[in-house]
Amino acid sequence: MDQAVPAGPWWLLRDGEVLAAAEVARSTAARMRGLLGRSGYEGAFYLPRTRAVHTIGMRFAIDVAYLDSDLRVLAVGYLPPWRFGRPRRGTRSVLEAESGAFERWGLRQGDQLELHGGS
Repeated sequence: MDQAVPAGPWWLLRDGEVLAAAEVARSTAARMRGLLGRSGYEGAFYLPRTRAVHTIGMRFAIDVAYLDSDLRVLAVGYLPPWRFGRPRRGTRSVLEAESGAFERWGLRQGDQLELHGGS
């Protein structure tokens, strides 16, 4: 287990506003598994030390945000099932959510995000 990342609960914020409950992938195995095996997902899934993701074997499409080391959104994208996302230069972590979540949250390139919580 990655001791540097405390257990949840976590919250994803932008400008002090809570966008969603967040789950943090706290180990290499959790980062590799991601959202696989789930039939849907409510909230945000944060993958530290990750540059790219895939949806091979997934049952639903996802929104993907590529983040720099300060959690600033470098790029956003959409990944249908059975696809590979390309790494983006400067990416240090990735945020995933069920497709449509970023639109509901108004998440855009350039947004400064925060993760709060952990115990």
